[in-house]
Amino acid sequence: MIVGTLAACGSAPLTLPQRPEAPHAETVRPAPVDVPGTQTQARSRWVPAAWSDLPGFADDSLFEAWNAWVKGCERPTGPFAPLCADIRRLSIGSPQEQRSWMQEKLQPFRVESLQGESTGLLTAYYEPVLDASRLATAGFSVPLYQPPAGLAQRKPWYTRQEIDTLPEAQAALQGRVIAYVADPVDALVLQIQGSGRVRISQPDGSERWVRLAYAGTNDQPYRSVGRWLLDQGLVKDASWPGIKAWLAQNPQRQRELLWINPRVVFFREEIVATRDASEGPRGAQGVALTPGRSVAVDPTSIPYGTPLWLASTGEQLTLQKLVLAQDTGSAITGAVRADYFVGGGAAAGELAGRLRQPLQLWVLWPKTAR
Repeated sequence: MIVGTLAACGSAPLTLPQRPEAPHAETVRPAPVDVPGTQTQARSRWVPAAWSDLPGFADDSLFEAWNAWVKGCERPTGPFAPLCADIRRLSIGSPQEQRSWMQEKLQPFRVESLQGESTGLLTAYYEPVLDASRLATAGFSVPLYQPPAGLAQRKPWYTRQEIDTLPEAQAALQGRVIAYVADPVDALVLQIQGSGRVRISQPDGSERWVRLAYAGTNDQPYRSVGRWLLDQGLVKDASWPGIKAWLAQNPQRQRELLWINPRVVFFREEIVATRDASEGPRGAQGVALTPGRSVAVDPTSIPYGTPLWLASTGEQLTLQKLVLAQDTGSAITGAVRADYFVGGGAAAGELAGRLRQPLQLWVLWPKTAR
């Protein structure tokens, strides 16, 4: 992941994967229809579509999406660079002008799997907001680390359990603590999300807002602690509030739970102005993410910087809107797959922990690049 991206570095969204059902032995999928103009990517097919196929296209206000698109023009990719002058100019245009320009310049393509499946999965991720201390105290004792000096020479690096127990791992991290947080589950969430805004109490009593951005991992595999709790029959609610509630009742099993996930994420420190900074962390495209308008995708299915029409209906949200592919994540794989950036803070975290619903995507690709 790259340059400070959330979804990628954290290895997985907060939502927990369902166990796939075994396919019926006699099930045979029909071959996908070969529509003229279909484009094939490494993990997806793009099938030409009409603008009228996009649910809610006439109703999206487009303003927030256009701001995200302008940010994307800071690091334009592929055939979108020649369009950036128009995109910037239209940032003060009306939604009608923006919509007309899109219809003139872009061609919609329905995203499908290579097998022709057009419905996939939408999850969400967010940026935690935490309090921390520059020095270890009785209330703040869980360290967050910058990368150790020898990280590149040892792959994979020490596991989470080894970091907690082996003197040689602890020696390698000596002097690498950025700050200490109060709750080990909050530290784990921060690592899974890959970035967070943190208010750090300084030794002189002052406070400083920083963003802890992704700076690397120990190259160990990710394993979901929530999935483990479900598999053990220990909880029915594997959201982060549910996990914290279980730990409150079983504090003696805290290390056992945390060590289920061997992956550790390391951070770098970036200055931010306030807790409510509207600009998100940088995603894999290298631009700041926009809540509600940036998504993480599989770049072998959809290139970074691509505008997408997203449609998803479920218990948590109904979405029909323009979004930008500006991030990725190691758990975000497949053709019709997106992780929806919902912003920062507790409310965003609650939504991110529960959002898991069907998804349809349309790539909006420049006509001149067809």
